Amino acid sequence: MLQIDAWKRWLIWLVCAAGVLMAMPNAFYSRVETHNDAVAAIEVRGETPELQAQAASWPSWLPSNLVNLGLDLRGGAHLLAEVQVQDVYAARMEAMWPDIRDALRPERDTVGGIRQQPSPPGEVRVRIGNSDGMQRALQVVRGLAQPIQTLAGVGSTDIEVSAEGDTLIVRLTEAEQQASDDRTVRQALEIIRRRIDAVGTREPTIQRQGADRILIQVPGIGSAGELKEIIGTTARLTFNPVIGRGSDAEARTEPGTKVVPSLDEEGVFYTIESAPVVTGEELVDAQPSFDQNGSPAVSFRFNTTGARAFGDYTAENIGQPFAIVLDDEVISAPVIQSHIPGGSGIITGRFSVEESTNLAVLLRAGALPAGLEFLEERTIGPELGQDSIDAGKVATGVAFAAVLVFMVLSYGLFGLFANIALVINIGILFGLLSLLGGTLTLPGIAGIVLTVGMAVDANVLIFERIREEVKTARGPARAIELGYERALSAILDANITTFITAVILFAIGSGPVRGFAITLGLGILTSMFTAIFVTRLLVVLWFERRRPKTLEV
Repeated sequence: MLQIDAWKRWLIWLVCAAGVLMAMPNAFYSRVETHNDAVAAIEVRGETPELQAQAASWPSWLPSNLVNLGLDLRGGAHLLAEVQVQDVYAARMEAMWPDIRDALRPERDTVGGIRQQPSPPGEVRVRIGNSDGMQRALQVVRGLAQPIQTLAGVGSTDIEVSAEGDTLIVRLTEAEQQASDDRTVRQALEIIRRRIDAVGTREPTIQRQGADRILIQVPGIGSAGELKEIIGTTARLTFNPVIGRGSDAEARTEPGTKVVPSLDEEGVFYTIESAPVVTGEELVDAQPSFDQNGSPAVSFRFNTTGARAFGDYTAENIGQPFAIVLDDEVISAPVIQSHIPGGSGIITGRFSVEESTNLAVLLRAGALPAGLEFLEERTIGPELGQDSIDAGKVATGVAFAAVLVFMVLSYGLFGLFANIALVINIGILFGLLSLLGGTLTLPGIAGIVLTVGMAVDANVLIFERIREEVKTARGPARAIELGYERALSAILDANITTFITAVILFAIGSGPVRGFAITLGLGILTSMFTAIFVTRLLVVLWFERRRPKTLEV
């Protein structure tokens, strides 16, 4: 006999109701989106009458999760950036010169005078006064090498030291270059992610491609140029000792120094040491504030390492100027009046309130470790995205209607039950996508259309099996029961193999392929549930009410 326990019936209906309820906000997409944006803005800026009105556009007690629209549906910008990893080599070697100088100073009786020489990028060349002491110089500088903490670089060190005549040459090892490349791309990816997240865009795609490339797709943004402005601002902050100040014509550079312009003073240039005392990477916080005169400024705070270095330098150089350099422009060059312990300070300049706020945001987000070269950029307008949505609606609607008509014509009342389950199936699928914060793309719509076909396929197997059992079984109840039992293995085999394919596509695919895999995988789960449980429950309820003597399937 057909039997489904009462608790199972309630559980089935509860799952169906929950799925449809979670999917409901997508039917009122604009209203719910406005509500969500207002709620997020209230958390950041506080309540205003306008935001309260927008937040009230959707009841707070109803679900408000939405299926995010992908780049091809919403419009937006697509960038493929290549990280210039070689930039880091030069910066690393530049930063090593003070360590090399300090290590060789105690050995002057053996190696003679030491002087940095002009060097190609990624090298430090040091001339020693006594070439007979080269072996001792090599030994001392090699002592600065650090082991590489990667599986590929086990047993290797980060620098290699060699000699050419009276010149000592320090460069990064091959293993360290590979490790540095990986760290640089990872750091660039994380900083890009933080900068884009700060703008508040929905569901950006930011992922690594190959060894040194990053794919960036941001739905809803105006143009690729706007996106480049967001992620391309370096905001590289350093604190450097000042050697001299004057016009461009008066500026002179020596190895280990560089000339940078003043941000506020036209025609004024500073000669500073290339190696900074501390950098923006050691910042733990930066906030807009005001100086003692009430002018906009930016207050900052270093971590423990930066605070120690900053404090030691200010204690030893009272009365000397100290340049605060942002993106190779001196924004302030105050004279150190006293020891500054604690690692806190303030950046002053001719800022507006908005400029000081933006600078604080950029400093908190961190500096890009290397430059980016944009290899590919595309802007997808919202009109094209709307065309894609309309086309997807038409395709899904036609497929849905054709399946509904086919099922009714082929299986009569049982086909109607299958159609009801199919509608519930789509509702549960969108409910899951909303709950998981999934992103819907054109391939994702294709996955939903395929799900419709697969859900019906399971019902077709069941109904055809029932037709066969009607001819041999003792009665309608036994035919229905055997139909579901004996079709189950075929349904499971077909859906499990397809689900495995979806998992593989998700694991090795990216972007649109993953979108297709997600909707296909979730669609398989929901179609299995509706085909095996929902249609069976509908059939059982009908059978209990009608008690037919024969079946017309």
